[in-house]
Amino acid sequence: MFMTVAWYGHLKNLSSKAWWIAALISWGIALFEYLLQVPANRIGYTQYSLAQLKILQEALTLIVFVPFAMLYMGQPFKLDYVWAGLCLIGAVYFIFRS
Repeated sequence: MFMTVAWYGHLKNLSSKAWWIAALISWGIALFEYLLQVPANRIGYTQYSLAQLKILQEALTLIVFVPFAMLYMGQPFKLDYVWAGLCLIGAVYFIFRS
């Protein structure tokens, strides 16, 4: 959630500010997320492969992004979200199958 807000939240909240102000605020949010993500990846890497961690990250990103785009940013629902989600479900299946 933090990264989604860092990457896209400024488009709604800071559009009237200079780009460098948005960048500094976004970097601050991203730093907080990295402080959580780096240890999480180290722990996760003891159980999962690098490819599995990446596919999980992408699937979770879409799960977070779609509600963010629709509810916070006011974007309309698109059937493409469903197709992208199904592709990621397929990616998760293939990366985790034995």
